[in-house]
Formats: sequence, structure tokens, C-alpha cells
Amino acid sequence: ARPAPAQDAPSPLAGGTVLVTGANGGLGRLVARHLAAVHRVAELVLLSRSAVPADLLEELAAHGTLVRAEAVDTADRTALAAVVDTLADRLTGVVHVAGIVDDGVIEALDAAKWHSVLRPKVDAAWHLHELTAGLDLAAFALYSSASGVLGGSGQGNYAAGNAFLDGLAAHRRSLGLPAVSLAWGLWAEAAGMGGRLSDTDLARMARVGTRPLSADQGLALLDAALTGEPAAVVPIRLDVTGVRTEDLPPLLRDLAPAARAPRALR
Repeated sequence: ARPAPAQDAPSPLAGGTVLVTGANGGLGRLVARHLAAVHRVAELVLLSRSAVPADLLEELAAHGTLVRAEAVDTADRTALAAVVDTLADRLTGVVHVAGIVDDGVIEALDAAKWHSVLRPKVDAAWHLHELTAGLDLAAFALYSSASGVLGGSGQGNYAAGNAFLDGLAAHRRSLGLPAVSLAWGLWAEAAGMGGRLSDTDLARMARVGTRPLSADQGLALLDAALTGEPAAVVPIRLDVTGVRTEDLPPLLRDLAPAARAPRALR
């Protein structure tokens, strides 16, 4: 079993109602289970464009959590508002996991590819911000990506969408509202976006020192971010031993052993 949050940092969501977008994806299912089993939320509202499996709903309910699943396009402000309005008296947290990847080199990033990626990331996040700005939330967590911080080959649209989430978290903090954006590295979860990467993609990521996070590692980092101070964090697993400095993203080059070695030894 996963350890509960430390006693000196109790979950801000315990006993509350949490809305989760992208709940039918691999990471969405993980976070829903974690909120029920470890954070002991009283109610989960799971939003997804497709139906959430009955076995997941039963598993969550077994923890004593009231579960409600809605097939909602979170980028549709009217549809999302209809759900949020029913929760206005008790909503305590939002976890925005929804997102898709539609990669391509710059020449291939046409309007359709930009729209397909930015709509569930950017539009949905902004709607969630506006619709909950007047509510007394304890947490507003955005699932971003390290591609928005470090760059990602063929991911100009995905990187831009996730960089917006990081900026939105900072914007909410400036307004006195809770927010944290987690610019995730690679997860090992096969049902997540990482599970759709090819062997070539994974080899490319390994060459720059990126290693997959296990479910336990990722969820522990989520817990730390929910009770931490920064508005934006980069939960990523790196092993730059043996990685050539020139292969690393510029922001990471000082981490390479070769970059840290005394000049006389190079």
C-alpha cells in the first residue's frame, strides 16, 4: 500500500469534493484511485469524453468515496459550467489531467494539430479557472509537461499548451488563488501518454537522461506538490550519468558530470 501523506502535511483535500478531468486516461485513473485511497476525499467527480469503466467506479466506491462520472468535453465551457454549478457549495479541489498528443515537425503543425492539442489543455484549463475562481478551493492542480520547460522534439504544439498551464498557475497565485502546475517527465504507466511512445521515442529520451517515473514515485511527487510552495514544479526522473553534455537540453547541461568536472580534468 502507498504511504499516506505525512502527518505534518495532511491532505488539503481530505473529506472534500474533487473534480478530475481526463479521468478515463491512465494518469487520470491513477490520480482518482490515489485521491480515494490515500487522500480520503469524500466525493470524486470524474470528467471524461468517454465513459469511465464500471470496475473503476466500484473500486473507488469501495473506499467509501461517493463517485459521480460525467461524459463531458471540458473544453466546452457551457457543458463544464453545468457540472461546476452543481458543485459550487462543496467543491474543494480540481485536478486537470486531460490532454492529448498530436506530434509533428514544425512544417506538419497545421491548424488542426494545434487545435486538437490546445483545446483540451488550454481551453479546458482556462474554463476551470474562470468557473471556480469564486469558490473556496484548497487545491487547483494542473498536469503539465516537461516539454513546456525543456522543449520536446516534434512537440511544438504540446509544449506551448503545457507552458500555458505553468503560466496559468502563476497567474492564479498572483490573484491569491490556489494553484500548482506539475510539468511531468515520463511516466512508466503503460495506459498513459508514455505508453503510446515508440521505441525510438523512448531511446531518444533515454539519451538525454530521462527515466520513467513509477506510479508510486509520481503520486508521491503529486502529494509533495499539493502541499508545497512553488506555483510550478518539474517532477521528472533524470539520470545524466554518461550522457553527453551537448545532448542535454540547455537547462540541464550543468547537471551532467562532465559539466561539473574541474576544467583541468576535462
